[in-house]
Amino acid sequence: MSMRSEDPLALRPSFAEMFTPKLVTVLREGYTRAALRSDAVAGLTVAIVALPLSMAIAIASGASPAQGLYTAIFGGFLVSALGGSRFQIGGPAGAFIGLVAATVEAHGMGGLALATVLAGLMLMAAGFLRLGTYIKFIPYPVTVGFTAGIAVIIFASQIGPLLGLQLAGPEPGPILEKLPVLRDALPTLSWPALAISAATIALISGLKHLRPHWPGMLIAVVLAGIATALFALPVETIGTRFGGIPTSLPAPVLPELSLAKIQAVLPNALAFALLGAIESLLSAVVADGMTGRRHRSNCELVGQGAANIASAIFGGLCVTGTIARTATNVRAGAHGPVSGMLHALFLLVFILVAAPLASYIPLASLAGILAIVAWNMVEKHAFATLLRASRGDAAVLLTTFLLTVFRDLTEAIVVGFALGSVLFLHRMSQTTAITSHTPLVSEDQADTQGADRVPYEECEARDPNVVVYRISGAFFFGAAASIGSVLDRISDQHRALVIDFAAVPFIDSTAANTIEILTRKTGRKGMEVILTGTAPDVRRELVAHGIRPPLVRYEPTIAAALGVLK
Repeated sequence: MSMRSEDPLALRPSFAEMFTPKLVTVLREGYTRAALRSDAVAGLTVAIVALPLSMAIAIASGASPAQGLYTAIFGGFLVSALGGSRFQIGGPAGAFIGLVAATVEAHGMGGLALATVLAGLMLMAAGFLRLGTYIKFIPYPVTVGFTAGIAVIIFASQIGPLLGLQLAGPEPGPILEKLPVLRDALPTLSWPALAISAATIALISGLKHLRPHWPGMLIAVVLAGIATALFALPVETIGTRFGGIPTSLPAPVLPELSLAKIQAVLPNALAFALLGAIESLLSAVVADGMTGRRHRSNCELVGQGAANIASAIFGGLCVTGTIARTATNVRAGAHGPVSGMLHALFLLVFILVAAPLASYIPLASLAGILAIVAWNMVEKHAFATLLRASRGDAAVLLTTFLLTVFRDLTEAIVVGFALGSVLFLHRMSQTTAITSHTPLVSEDQADTQGADRVPYEECEARDPNVVVYRISGAFFFGAAASIGSVLDRISDQHRALVIDFAAVPFIDSTAANTIEILTRKTGRKGMEVILTGTAPDVRRELVAHGIRPPLVRYEPTIAAALGVLK
């Protein structure tokens, strides 16, 4: 076997290596006391960030703050213990707020738990089927568009708490129905709530610029709680809305199972799995870029799936990798997955020790935190750049953004991916060309065609009834029709046709079928066909479609083909 065929196999990871959690890898390398110290500091830092954020996301999703903490504790622990990234921090994510809220409204907490379990099973299946590698093929305008759309949805969901509005009934989920309800409730605006939310936003923003290493979110929430308690401010708090946070962990409970219930929540579960896979792998890629490490995408999906199942069983929400908390973990000096596991344990300590203090936290302060999260989620520079880049990228971006805001996240991703794929195929088809191989003087030859280009003297001396064509670029269904039409116009008077594939890196079945039809047609006319410069993969596809001797002849170069025809 040649070295060329051995290298890809040598670089391909084994099944065991592909699904070995990064925790196992780190422990095998030798886990020192210094590494534990680094992970402990990073874990505590991330827990301080995750504490108010987990509660805020849960409340915005229509759940209790305790459920957000359960998600970060159980889900976050397993994401780090079983995942394929050294630095991934799992927990509730703002991207899920709209999906979770819609699921709770339609199916209740039992339906949410079942959908989360099903999503976990889907993620595990996707990992074991090695589909994690393909998540990276989602076009960049799609990820920017749906992220910006999610940010708009998050902010819209917090307008009521930010202003302290009192609604006459449940707040609608769809944004076009939500805005009129919020407008009608404006007379109930609470100035103390508005002051708290504005102070929270200003304090977090100010600390980010003046003291970037300080836990701005936690400081803002603590100060808001102290002010609310000292001055007896008439605002809604975690205590008045939810009665506080339990001081113990819940017992595991399996969701109610029935075929009808599974069918009802299946679309929600699919949306959870799709968004969870995208969000977690994007987060892992961000961590890779910050550290120079490489995550195991399929192992990461398996770990995410197990974490979602555990979170649902213990009363939590959907779990995914969180970009902001993962980046915080890296910047805090984490050594490996132990930091994420310790972050979950630190949150557990908060529940067991300091839960009564959470009763004083005003909901307006948590809404201010989510307003900051929504603002930070929008990749403003990327959004503006894509709008200016090209009409195609702008169309994909705006379509995904608008569908996310006004329709459905899953629909937005599917449609955006489809539009991005069509745009890519169109651009690829434009790079594929076919040219007639005519005699050129040596100084006119392209540098890239040196060895395979036929010398001027040979071209000049060759039989004029032999026609030579070069195909360059990926030869696939997007370009097959145009190239096929050029080849079909070859005159019956030619006795031989030479088609050079030296510049063709890839050929699909549609293109191979085009060549097969052409060779059979020219064969009936008595014209000989020679294919030159075919790479092993290209020749394998052609042979699989019946393009083999005596129908055609294969030669290494155009010069060799012309030599045979003399």
